[in-house]
Amino acid sequence: MCGIAGFVDFNGHSREAALSRARAMTDAIPHRGPDADGFFADSKVALGHRRLSIIDLSGGHQPMAAAEGQLQIAFNGEIYNFQALRRELEAMGHGFATRSDTEVILQAYLAWGEACLARLNGMFAFAIWDTRGTSPTLMLARDRVGEKPLYWMRQGNRVAFASELKALRAGGGCPNEIDPEALDSYFSLGYIPSPKTIYRGVNKLRAAHALVLTADNAQQGGRELRYWQISFAEPRSISLDEATDELASLLDEAVKCRMVSEVPLGAFLSGGLDSSLVVEAMSRLSDRPVITNSIGFDEREFNELDVARVTAGRLATDHHEWVVRPQAADILPKIAWHFDEPLADSSAVPTWYVCEMARKQVTVALSGDGGDEAFAGYTFRYLPHAHESNLRARIPA
Repeated sequence: MCGIAGFVDFNGHSREAALSRARAMTDAIPHRGPDADGFFADSKVALGHRRLSIIDLSGGHQPMAAAEGQLQIAFNGEIYNFQALRRELEAMGHGFATRSDTEVILQAYLAWGEACLARLNGMFAFAIWDTRGTSPTLMLARDRVGEKPLYWMRQGNRVAFASELKALRAGGGCPNEIDPEALDSYFSLGYIPSPKTIYRGVNKLRAAHALVLTADNAQQGGRELRYWQISFAEPRSISLDEATDELASLLDEAVKCRMVSEVPLGAFLSGGLDSSLVVEAMSRLSDRPVITNSIGFDEREFNELDVARVTAGRLATDHHEWVVRPQAADILPKIAWHFDEPLADSSAVPTWYVCEMARKQVTVALSGDGGDEAFAGYTFRYLPHAHESNLRARIPA
């Protein structure tokens, strides 16, 4: 992962002071990008970036410019269809100086403006500063399901943003007042849904949304636009066999595009269906054994190492195991520091350990996260909603 931070002040500011503030913000999140940092500032905006290098290791440094410096971007994430988009843009006459997906976003923005967001297949949070017209514009954008975080807050005519709340706090002016509505959401849901955060006056950018800021609208919080929404409006007539084949094809495509990397890549293997399917696809699509990482526990009812070991053996992976004897009291403060706000996720402890283990072998790891949410895998959480939808479809309005 990478990290971004910055702010825009349409009243103007000192470039030197702005760079110092942006550096303080990125200094708060070095764990997001240990490989490099970079900064841009002019009389109105400052952008900061922490980089974890995955694609185009020698190039792709950020913030990145285009249109003779009139566009600047700070980007966190990966665009999985960047190669296809690059070919399309090259056919339109756009030139490229790097192999990075970052530059593809810039050229896509040049070609299609805000409409480029609907063309991006990936996980991302980015800021684009556009000074081409008479009204300079800062656009903040977040991916379709909100995989990459992006927080923002308004202070008069100035708007600050960052990948983590702690970076906003490091930049100064971040409210320290707990939002009681956000706290109520946490106790009800176990997390704080967008657009709220634990702090009053600080927002999460919603998934599949962009925030467009100009001198005319910054004091009102900018213009928010939604560029994508899942739709079930057009039911399809498809057999179970056809649906199965299409799902298998989509899974292979999703795994393949996520394996584009110039650094060591592996996977988390829990022994469950989701991660096992991902590793199976990786094994077929790779010309070398997949590096898999599994953790287990002394308590038999929570230990999946036996199943993961069988899966790893059948797929001939380069398998690594670690039996965790967690000292939760020791790591909970670290986890809370990274989360920045309350989150009731008991899997955070084992996730911490498997990430710590995997980092010894790989820089990037695929996992099965999201499978339960997409396929109603939690019986008591999602299955009742499926039954309710079926009943609603059968009951006359």
